[in-house]
Amino acid sequence: MSIKIKELPELERPYEKLETYGEKVLSDAELLAIIIKTGTREETAVQLAQKLLSQNNTTEENLKYLNTLTIEELMQIKGIGKVKAIQLKAVGEIAVRMFRTSNYKNKVIKTTHELAKILMSDLNSQKEEIIKVAVLNNKNQIIKIADIAKGTTNIVNVPIKDILYEPIKSKATKFILIHNHPGDDIEPSEVDLIYTVKLYGAAKSLGLEMLDHIIIGKMRYVSVLKKSGIENKGKNKKDKN
Repeated sequence: MSIKIKELPELERPYEKLETYGEKVLSDAELLAIIIKTGTREETAVQLAQKLLSQNNTTEENLKYLNTLTIEELMQIKGIGKVKAIQLKAVGEIAVRMFRTSNYKNKVIKTTHELAKILMSDLNSQKEEIIKVAVLNNKNQIIKIADIAKGTTNIVNVPIKDILYEPIKSKATKFILIHNHPGDDIEPSEVDLIYTVKLYGAAKSLGLEMLDHIIIGKMRYVSVLKKSGIENKGKNKKDKN
């Protein structure tokens, strides 16, 4: 028979603790215990939650790490069955969506930082590379953010025409390319830089303005366009004129 939260001493019951003192005083494990509900024969729900968090051997914060685990990975932990794993994944997705700026259409993007902020929570915890393009009009309003590719595909394998198709189809004049680096390193590779230069040139030949190419990861972002030197070259030409 599993140990239930109600069988714990009153001060150790996360339900009662939250009701009496508020949710902010609860530890990560206590909050998770409320979702997990029951433990095992050997462990309470709180102890099971603590064990779950102790599996984190990454640089991620505990709860962010938890959100990167698949249902199958969660079920490998003794005491976490399919139902509990699904509940944990659902709660994790709710947390992501709560901080997602979903109403981005027609939002004016004044800086790359604003777009990065919109997509940060979505792309930060992804284990695979996702490539998106934000299509903007003359006023820098977002028309749409389209998914171009997802999976193990490296950005260099994505045809440039697939990216340019989105702004052309929308009869737009500007766009920003976005992709994530699932690992710790968000610095653009040599491949990222070369691809960006090629894309910038192809867009320009079609009368399209590539405002930026950004890489997102670990709640940070970097401008590949700036790293490539294209931005500075454009400024230098303006200065000479």
